[in-house]
Amino acid sequence: MTISASPHSRTQRPGAPDSSVLHSAPPQSRTPLSRKALVLLVLVVILVVVLLSSVAIGARFIALPSVLDALAHLSQSDGGDWDVVHERIPRTVAGLLVGASLGLAGTGMQGVARNPLADPGILGVNAGAALAVIIAVVFFGAGTVSGYIWFAFIGAAIAAVVVYAVASLGREGATPVKLALAGAALTAGLGSLLNGLLVTNQDALSSFRNWQVGSLVSKNWDQILSVLPFMLLGMIILLCTGRVLNGLALGDDLARGLGQNPALGRSISAIGVVLLCGSATAVAGPIGFIGLIVPHLLRALIGTDYRWLLPYSVITAPIVLIAADVLGRVVLLPGEVPAGIISVMIGAPVFIWLVRKRKAVTL
Repeated sequence: MTISASPHSRTQRPGAPDSSVLHSAPPQSRTPLSRKALVLLVLVVILVVVLLSSVAIGARFIALPSVLDALAHLSQSDGGDWDVVHERIPRTVAGLLVGASLGLAGTGMQGVARNPLADPGILGVNAGAALAVIIAVVFFGAGTVSGYIWFAFIGAAIAAVVVYAVASLGREGATPVKLALAGAALTAGLGSLLNGLLVTNQDALSSFRNWQVGSLVSKNWDQILSVLPFMLLGMIILLCTGRVLNGLALGDDLARGLGQNPALGRSISAIGVVLLCGSATAVAGPIGFIGLIVPHLLRALIGTDYRWLLPYSVITAPIVLIAADVLGRVVLLPGEVPAGIISVMIGAPVFIWLVRKRKAVTL
């Protein structure tokens, strides 16, 4: 009589991860490619529409034919609609780059920390970069983005380390809720210091009033070109960490069983996050919740595979930020509401919902 071995009776090499866990761990692969392609097409179309809206809508509305004519004649001026469109292009490009940076950084942070509440604004990274920028302006006389961008990197890195260290205290370690609380406390403290420095320096207060709340107003090509190399480097780093973040999602032990070095993977990903957060904050101020909203939206659409989440966030996050910027231009005409305030109005309810939803907090 032949006895067939049960699947559960197979021997396993000591130290190797359980194959059943490995096969069940990445449910993200079950999302059909056709659905991902459809989502990508829809996102690209929406992004094009939002970009055109950004150069067409404002205190002065420009008709679509005039927008297209102005885009086709970038080196020419008609003294009217074309000039308005040309003035709005740097602002739109800044929104595109800042949104992509914040969305990608937020997705990367959630993967590194295994925390669905991770966001550069919530965990205090943006606040650290913002305070460092104000210190550079007040005490070191830095007046351009290129002059204080290195301070933004240092501030973002220190804030990230402090939040993780504080949240790691105790037996449970850095749980999602503890990280969120530590980040909120640090953000409040750094915000108080930032406001104190601005109040004592009227020149800095007048120059950075809009920047302080997160704004795309008055962006120019010099500011964009100053941060562009750092943004591109940060994007390249994080876009190459999809497999690493998928491994970290399984836990450090299983990641080691797959041949990964969790500490090295986290360090490399963290470098990319700091570059993106520092660059985005230097050019647009501390804009929050973009990095929180986008990953959760994409998980509902394409699954949890970071090899897809990371590049899709580069397309989706600018849609959210630029749409918030366009909305802010029209809600209080002839004035404007900064994009950072609109993003908070959108993101705060989402954050509260995620905190209250137990499944979203527990990984």
